[in-house]
Formats: sequence, C-alpha cells, structure tokens
Amino acid sequence: MRTVLVVDDEPRTREGIRKTLEAEWDGEMRVLIAGSAAEAAAIMEENPIHLLITDIRMPEISGLAMVEDLRNHGFKPVVIVISGHAVFDYAQQAIRLGVAQYLLKPLGKRKLVEAVKQALELGKSREKQLTLEKVVDTRLLEMNGVEASVCEPIEKAKRYVEEHLDKGPGLKEVAEHVHLNASYFSFLFKEQMGFTFSEYISRRMLQKGKELLLMTPLPVQEIAEQVGYQNSKSFIKAFKKYTGFSPGQYRKQMTEGDTDIGRDEI
Repeated sequence: MRTVLVVDDEPRTREGIRKTLEAEWDGEMRVLIAGSAAEAAAIMEENPIHLLITDIRMPEISGLAMVEDLRNHGFKPVVIVISGHAVFDYAQQAIRLGVAQYLLKPLGKRKLVEAVKQALELGKSREKQLTLEKVVDTRLLEMNGVEASVCEPIEKAKRYVEEHLDKGPGLKEVAEHVHLNASYFSFLFKEQMGFTFSEYISRRMLQKGKELLLMTPLPVQEIAEQVGYQNSKSFIKAFKKYTGFSPGQYRKQMTEGDTDIGRDEI
C-alpha cells in the first residue's frame, strides 16, 4: 500500500485531494493530511511517505522550502507541488528540487489522479533502482573502474558474454570469438580483470539472477534459464553458495525491506 501525504493550509483543498485519492484507489492507498510544514515533518518522522503533495504558498514555511529542508535531512519522497499561480521562479525551483509534477489550482480530479499515478510509478522505479544498487556485486563494480585500460580482445570478450549470457558461454567459445588461444586468453583475462574468466561468468550470471528476482515476478526456473543455467537446481545451488540464501528466500527478504543482505556476499 502506498502512503501519500497532502500538505495544504486550506482545509477544503487538502480534504478534497484526500477524498479524490481515496475514492480512486478504494482502500489501496493511505492518505494522510497536514495543515503546515511543521505538521508534515512530524508525520514523516513516524510514517514512511511514498508521495508528498504540497501547496507552494503556506504560512511560515513555503512548500518548496519544506521540500528542500526534507531533502537536506534525508527524506526523499516523490513530490507533486500545487500552486494558485503560474510563477516561473517557482517552476524553476521545483525542477531544481526534483519535483515530479507542478500543478495549478483549481485542480481537476482527472488531472490530479493522472499526476499521482505517474508520480507513484516514478517512485517505484526509484525504489527498484535503489534496491539494485544495494545488491550490486562490489567486485564487478570495482572491475568497471579498470575498463578503460583493458585491451580490445578482453573488451570484445566482455561484450560477447553480455550478449550471450543466457547461453552460459564457456572460455573456449569466447576465446575463439576473439581469435585467441584458450590458454592465453585465460591468462590475459585474469591479468587484466583481476579474477578468472570462470569467476567473472559466475558473478555476471548470479548478478543478473539477483536483478531478475527483484525486478520481475518470473519463476526461479525461468530466471535460471535466462541467466545461463541448464536447470533451476544448478542455479539454486550456486545462488545459495554465494549469497547464503535460496533465490526464493532472497526475493522475499529483499522485497520485504531487509536490504542489508546480499551486498558483499559474492
């Protein structure tokens, strides 16, 4: 369930937005309301907010000043700002703060609902990206830092691996593709990349598996096939060896918010 916080010093406006959203999502959205930036901050201290809808002009602290203060203190919900005036300076500041939508009063119900739908989708995309960043294979990430210095055969080999990862490409196959002797290719890859070709393949396959587990509802068997394993049993065994969790356990814990697992396990 998504939680939305509506901040507006006009009771009629904030109640109207609340009722519109509750009617549209019919119990699938939690809508909280606040009449000031101070009240909003207190609510956000106690509740995870996925979307913030705020008026720009409010007593004491403006909506944009509130958003900037929240950003500085680590609160980063998706934001929709509403205003009774099409002021260019407001729009510029909203863009600078990464505001998702800038809506003008009076708010039409359809326009509001569409803006909220788009903002929630943006929020989900951001959440998925943050999750993927937390489960990235740090060794592969470190490897990206040396990519500029690798020779053309190794760069070509890496591109080939990415294009054929679902087939589980072997050392001999890739060496032939870059026109090198398998033994020399193996030596060259280890020298330039810092780990063996087989370790690189394993890490890429498992990293891709983690991404598919978190980004898609695909069953484990299909994911295993897409990342180059002959069967789900082999994938599950390798995945558990490197992460300490079965694919199903990993997906469940990561999607339920336990994102401390799996960052440096490989």
